[in-house]
Amino acid sequence: MPHAPVRRRHRLRLSLTVAMAAVGALLLSSCALIAPAHDAGVVSSAQASVIGDVPAELSSYYTQAVTWTSCSGGFQCAKVAVPLDYSKPRGASIKLAVTRLPATGKRLGALLTNPGGPGASGVDMVVGSAKTYFSPKMRAAYDIVGFDPRGVQRSDPVKCLDDAQMDASRQKSYDLSTAAGLKAAEAEAKTQTELCVKNSGPILAHVDTVSSARDMDILRAVVGDKKLNYMGFSYGTKLGATYAGLFPKRVGKFSLDGALDPSLDIDQVSMGQAVGFENALHAWAKNCLGTKDCPVSGSLDAAVQQIRDLNAVYTKTPQQTSEGRVVTGTEFTNAVAFAMYSTDLWEPLAGALKQAFAGDASGMLMLADYASDRGSDGKYSSNTAAAFTAINCLDYPMNSDTAHMRSDAAALEKASPTFGDLLAYSGLGCKYWPVPATGKPKPIAAPGAGPILVIGTTGDPATPYPWAQSLAKQLDSGVLVTWKGNGHTAYGRANACLTSTVDKYFVDGTVPAAGTTC
Repeated sequence: MPHAPVRRRHRLRLSLTVAMAAVGALLLSSCALIAPAHDAGVVSSAQASVIGDVPAELSSYYTQAVTWTSCSGGFQCAKVAVPLDYSKPRGASIKLAVTRLPATGKRLGALLTNPGGPGASGVDMVVGSAKTYFSPKMRAAYDIVGFDPRGVQRSDPVKCLDDAQMDASRQKSYDLSTAAGLKAAEAEAKTQTELCVKNSGPILAHVDTVSSARDMDILRAVVGDKKLNYMGFSYGTKLGATYAGLFPKRVGKFSLDGALDPSLDIDQVSMGQAVGFENALHAWAKNCLGTKDCPVSGSLDAAVQQIRDLNAVYTKTPQQTSEGRVVTGTEFTNAVAFAMYSTDLWEPLAGALKQAFAGDASGMLMLADYASDRGSDGKYSSNTAAAFTAINCLDYPMNSDTAHMRSDAAALEKASPTFGDLLAYSGLGCKYWPVPATGKPKPIAAPGAGPILVIGTTGDPATPYPWAQSLAKQLDSGVLVTWKGNGHTAYGRANACLTSTVDKYFVDGTVPAAGTTC
């Protein structure tokens, strides 16, 4: 989710699911050589039919020799070269980390996936969850392929803060409603930007979504498919829709699950999420009040207010834990927001809040750490926070004018008294960014593409259901599929109806009727 890039505020990330967003970094060890690809330079007629019509200066990337190696657990991994700067394709290159789980049955092709973020690792997603998240029917028909987009994890990663600096940043808190608080936050943003520039290098200017979408077309050719089959979740829907807009004739089977509306500007995205997370908290409270161990009580509004009141305590006086770290109001809200991504975290949130009401902040810190990919050893398993900021600073023009940010903050707080503060002041993190935004929000139609599934969850907090409705209408071939449920995204965590609908589309070629509801 493109918001609040100042690191002291956790971003409400557009990640696939709680389980996948927090999968630890898995180091893939190579052992046996498998199916090396063709040599670059000489393009056969068969290769030409796969790569399609591409500029001559990019042909070496499309025809490159890729060595797939055997990795633990039956996976295969590789490095794929792409241009650092597509406007200078004969210049420097970078390498993307890619992994795949080979199809177990009659293979139809490769299925490329992206878990969202922006900044989440597709390698971690596939290695950590592919065998359980994707149905046996899908795994029989497709190689499940994950990749770390440029700037993410193993693909020339953006680097800003080290582990100790991350911890220190999360311990800080600013009252942005005051001139002094805003000035201090701006200074922190400037310092962090300088660290990003120092530690990242040239990649910082080239992690925009359009460049990543162009990378996906090279990946399509490398895996040998004439058309790209793709399953994108959350921010991955923006990445997929961008690809469809660039290469509509190369769209194969496409599913965009937990859709981000590409026509929205940063303030509109903030407002949509503010309402979405507030609604999700009310859904959590309604469920909680029906259990015997619920930490809140009374009416639905009273129950939610009790959480806000406790948050106010943490905001005024950050609460110290037994390990010596504190939980600020921002981290408290972050923990609550994180639990809204999946109903699997509703019960753990209730337990953490019960501890918090009793004066023990450890449960809330555990949730906040989980949301930030911090292990119990104090190490952060991903660079999602850094990549998130870098990608969004390029994708979204940000307004850091104080009057504008204060007006936006007031509107957000009114729409979402619980989460509005977490979503405000988006422009701060990009105020000192060395590269101006190259993206511009706009509708995507992708004329000429085949049917594209757009999946929306009615109770999705991070990508509200109206965004799926909007994207399905924008796409010339969009087909809206609805899951009546709570949490972020649907496939892999919804019901049998949703799974069957998606599987039949990908494997059997059965396009669901527009408006299908599960």
